[in-house]
Amino acid sequence: MTILNLYNFIEAYLVLGAMLFGFGIYGLVARKTVIGMLIASELVLAGSSVNFMAFNRFLAPDPVTGQVFTLFIMAIAAAEAAIAVSIVVAVYRNYKSIDTEDLADLRG
Repeated sequence: MTILNLYNFIEAYLVLGAMLFGFGIYGLVARKTVIGMLIASELVLAGSSVNFMAFNRFLAPDPVTGQVFTLFIMAIAAAEAAIAVSIVVAVYRNYKSIDTEDLADLRG
């Protein structure tokens, strides 16, 4: 198995998807800023999209199923990013910081 033939194996895609998912979960836990958490959540969604597309390519009888799921994930990620960035801008205007520890005043 050479590096050029790696695209013919589902394991390569699953490992890549698991790595993206793991990096995203680590980023959600380790980051203190809201922007870092937003980027990490995008990595989680990208990892799950890669896994859906891998299962679609190698295992699904209908080639449209995994692509539709991935398009839904992309739409959700875009909506989540737009809403999160608007919330970050609003929080920064009020508190002059995007550090999550400084946002403890938001608890109701």
